[in-house]
Amino acid sequence: MLLQIFQDGLFAAIAAIGFSAISRPPRRAYMWCALIAAAGHATRFVLLSQDVGMHIIPASLISSFLIGLLAVFISPHARIPAETCLFPALLPMIPGIYAYKAFGALALCMMSGQEAQFCHNFYLFAHNALTASGIVMGMVTGGTLPIFMFKKISFRATR
Repeated sequence: MLLQIFQDGLFAAIAAIGFSAISRPPRRAYMWCALIAAAGHATRFVLLSQDVGMHIIPASLISSFLIGLLAVFISPHARIPAETCLFPALLPMIPGIYAYKAFGALALCMMSGQEAQFCHNFYLFAHNALTASGIVMGMVTGGTLPIFMFKKISFRATR
């Protein structure tokens, strides 16, 4: 299990470095983005494991909150705005597979000829779309809440 947690964090760190490279932050920010993303994604992995068994929406909310806390408290030490680490660290948790399945089910709805088949595909569309929306809303809420909770610390790096 520890190897799987490490792998999950490592791949999230690599993705966060790639996402942060798009916005061209200072070089010192890459390490912090990677560490914050690894911690957050590994936390979600543990919360989703069979031992804890949490649903993906609250697990994403809690992990995003952790990412937000880490970004706020690390930003003054790294001398970068909290958002510089927050957004690239959140991006590896985007629910791409749920969005992909939702639009696939929507396409199957359009092509289905029978009512039972349409209802089943519409159920799949609604389930995946609502799950993806819930994950994104949880990520936004969990990621930005620490910035507002610790406003003095959060904006210290930008002064």
